Amino acid sequence: MNKVIKLRRGLDIRIQGVADGSLRAPAFFYEDYAVKPVDFWDMRPKLLVEAGSVVKAGTPLFYDKNREAVKVTSPVSGTVTEIVYGPKRRIEEIRLKADREIAYETFTAYSAADLAAWDGSKRETAVRQLLDAGLWAFIRRRPYDTIADPERMPRDIFISCFDTAPLAPDMDMLAHGREEDFQAGVDVLRTLTAGKVHLGLHVQKNNAVAFTECKRAELHYFEGPHPCGNVGIQIHHIAPIDKGEEVWYVHPQDVMVMGRLFLKGRYDATKIVALAGSEVIRTSYHKVLAGVSVRYFLQDNVKGMERGLEVMDGDNRQASADIRVISGNVLTGTKISAQGYLGAYDHLISVIPEGNRFRFMGWLTLGLNRFSFSKTFFSWLFPQRTYRIDTNVNGGKRAFVLTGEFEKVLPMDIYPMQLLKACITQDIEAMENLGIYEVSPEDFALCEYIDASKTDIQQIIRDGLELMRKEMSE
Repeated sequence: MNKVIKLRRGLDIRIQGVADGSLRAPAFFYEDYAVKPVDFWDMRPKLLVEAGSVVKAGTPLFYDKNREAVKVTSPVSGTVTEIVYGPKRRIEEIRLKADREIAYETFTAYSAADLAAWDGSKRETAVRQLLDAGLWAFIRRRPYDTIADPERMPRDIFISCFDTAPLAPDMDMLAHGREEDFQAGVDVLRTLTAGKVHLGLHVQKNNAVAFTECKRAELHYFEGPHPCGNVGIQIHHIAPIDKGEEVWYVHPQDVMVMGRLFLKGRYDATKIVALAGSEVIRTSYHKVLAGVSVRYFLQDNVKGMERGLEVMDGDNRQASADIRVISGNVLTGTKISAQGYLGAYDHLISVIPEGNRFRFMGWLTLGLNRFSFSKTFFSWLFPQRTYRIDTNVNGGKRAFVLTGEFEKVLPMDIYPMQLLKACITQDIEAMENLGIYEVSPEDFALCEYIDASKTDIQQIIRDGLELMRKEMSE
């Protein structure tokens, strides 16, 4: 085993309801899907379909007006049932009704042996197929945390093979039996860079052969609390980004989808999704296609609503006033309705209580059943205890003051408070000097969680990155 990178700063938030490790077969046919252009936040989508259009898996649905070669395709075959628009005619969802038997657009297939021999001379071939199949949108870059530009060459490509976020799925579970797909995906990614493909593994959480026996990649082992599973933290400790450099990163399941594209010649959007949270009756893993409606998993499976999902009229329907459904993890995910759809980059559905109840005496109680980073409650005496944590922010916004707490949960050699203040004041030179090129909003999620000022820290970082991108004409 390579040298282990041990990180001590961070915080594991132990929420009840981690997925139990079972893979549940569908109880009935899943027919409702949606692709959400808003998930690809830096794209300006131009529709290629309309309500009533018949599509196959791999048929383009929209492309980026800024880079017309970058498109997003349908994960299923069937019919476009509705185009959902938001304020200012923003395209929010392209809803699809799937066929029982999926029909696929055809692409060029290659053998595993051929892919293993690919080098930089095959870069144009790989780029073209990824663009045509709509998978390029799943390759993202640092700095700026946006979709990669196919005309540029990254210094390196990074894949984090474990997730330390609350309720996060077990990556070994996601990779089981998909060794060939993952290796093929890595072989394809290897042609896209003149540098290396780096895999981040956890010394205790990663035993899957797909990761530990992966060829043509450099393995790095980590140990520590969240956020050591974040790819940005791993980049910082493996090969930090200097000004003018660019690296790319891909989620392991998206690597597998890319591998299947080149091995089978079709866009097979199958992924394993974890259903977790303290309000879920039967937590588990589900084998689905991307963009599936979460109602299939929540029906008769949410505490207090065993008789069926209660929905409210309006655009923002909720499963219940007491439940929050999140596509993604509780720190960085997106709030959706009980009739909503899985996000493009998400591999987890979290269900937790809403924080809409007043707590008598607040922080003056012993709080043995309440999680606390600051040791306000005596629950810190039980470090392995799990908690039913809700979304209550426990107070309102206050002055943004220097506390020295952020450094305890951000294992990077930067000054987080000073960087945030530079972003707020739009001091570009200070932002550069303080490490804006190395970070993304998810790296500051824990800072936002423990912030006594209740500041929208992730949004501040996103705005700072967008300012830098415009200034650099990226």
